[in-house]
Amino acid sequence: MDAITIQILRNKIASLVDEMHYHFYRSGYSTIIRESRDFSCVIVDRTGRLIVSPPMFFHAPVYRHLVGRILELYGRDGSLKEGDVFVSNHPYEGGLPHVSDMAFVSPVFANGEVVAFAGSIAHKADVGGTVPGSTSANATEMFHEGVLVPPIKIWDAGKFLPDIERLILANSRQPVLVRGDMTAQIAVTQMGAQRVQDLCGRFGAQTVTDAFAAILRGAADELKGAIAKLPEGTASAQGLIDNDGVDVNKPIKLAVTITIKDGLATFDFSNSDPQTRGPLNLRPSMVEACVFYSLIGSLGPRLHFNDGMRDCVKLIFKPNTITNASPPAPVSNYQQVNLKLVDVILEAMGKLNPARANAHGGSSSALLIAWAKGRPGQSNMQYEIVGSAYGGGQNNDGASCTAAHLSNLHVTPIEILESEYPCRISRFDVVADTGGAGKWRGGLSFQREYELLEDAMIIRRFDKAIYPPSGLEGGNDGAGGKFVINLGTPEQKETRASARYEMKAGDRFLIQSAGGGGYGSPRERDAEAVKRDVAEGYVSKEAAASIYGKTI
Repeated sequence: MDAITIQILRNKIASLVDEMHYHFYRSGYSTIIRESRDFSCVIVDRTGRLIVSPPMFFHAPVYRHLVGRILELYGRDGSLKEGDVFVSNHPYEGGLPHVSDMAFVSPVFANGEVVAFAGSIAHKADVGGTVPGSTSANATEMFHEGVLVPPIKIWDAGKFLPDIERLILANSRQPVLVRGDMTAQIAVTQMGAQRVQDLCGRFGAQTVTDAFAAILRGAADELKGAIAKLPEGTASAQGLIDNDGVDVNKPIKLAVTITIKDGLATFDFSNSDPQTRGPLNLRPSMVEACVFYSLIGSLGPRLHFNDGMRDCVKLIFKPNTITNASPPAPVSNYQQVNLKLVDVILEAMGKLNPARANAHGGSSSALLIAWAKGRPGQSNMQYEIVGSAYGGGQNNDGASCTAAHLSNLHVTPIEILESEYPCRISRFDVVADTGGAGKWRGGLSFQREYELLEDAMIIRRFDKAIYPPSGLEGGNDGAGGKFVINLGTPEQKETRASARYEMKAGDRFLIQSAGGGGYGSPRERDAEAVKRDVAEGYVSKEAAASIYGKTI
């Protein structure tokens, strides 16, 4: 094919993904969708290979696993039909990140043949399980985390199957929110399928599928060329997660060995710890997300991820480990494991490509508040993504107060929280001296103080309180994460693990995210940069003098 047609169709698919993303974001019912934007929309080829990556990067590798399973179940006997829509939230059979993430997939037909699939994955407000919101901090099996839906049809040849929706909603404490988000998600998936069908009508189905193949080959060639510039050799790294929320005194090890040889990058996770009792386990699709994110970040941001890159990468897993768990191991806290695994992979990649080395970052985490009643006309389920910070790197400070790695999620605004839920935010600011000191400073923590105006159950899921983000090349560690309950009372207590708490109206608590690690010796930091940090409130005058050796 000619390069211009390939590029036109690539841009058409990228624009379509953006359009699907926009319509879903504008149509969502829950704050998870319309504020945090915890979802993705994609177009994949006829075998499930991703063409253009969505903003929510860690969903990107999931679709190949899910579509592959759908093809196994429905693609061989003619039961795959135009107008079908499939649904699944199963971490093991569908490859989904956790039970709260629900996927919808629709095949695209042209000339009677499947040419592509349109898909979407989105977090649901509640899918059952032992706790409101479903994302338990201390589940010990996947059945505690909600109703499990293997890949099945919810639309059959253009006909809606209401019994499937009724079954899902019957298991939810928030059926109105879940139904609204499901309906919007199905609609954008069907819209995506129709748009691809329109492209086939305009350009020809063969041209579209040939362009997809060329786009996939192009990404493979780009990555192969970038890997070829690395020195052949092996590098290893490991790191510790605080605990799994169940065995709170036992850290969990993540480990990787990367080998570059003959233009192939091999990632071996066999030395990681066994799968955990608590919900920290990963499926291979999540490990793939961490690998490709870290690989692209280490080699160059101009690389475009799609599933063509799989040809250049080999992954090695040991069964029944935290990076390759087996059912019924729970998985709801997978994201904090993702973020630690990214740290570990980036550390190992930094040994192979020091020019793009990076210190460890913070850990985006989650807060769920199940209100006793809630505001009239509003949901009683408050779910928030809590951002963190990046570590410092070669020639750059770490970003502060942001979603750390992989997700591109958003922090829910105070105005939304206070208008929709019975809570008051009395503080929301950056915390000085929490970024790891270094020649290149780590990003800073932020903190929020909450006052409850009604009784509620709080579920706090977080990491990097016991083992904070580590510095690199002489840089200092970043500050650890904090969750402080009974704030301002004699019973004030800083907790050290993900957990569930029953609180009363008038109680106050504080969340502080972890700060990023520093890179290089603090004494080598430019004096003007330290002066600017002090003026911005990022570094205290005392720290400037004692740690950086600069008197301001």
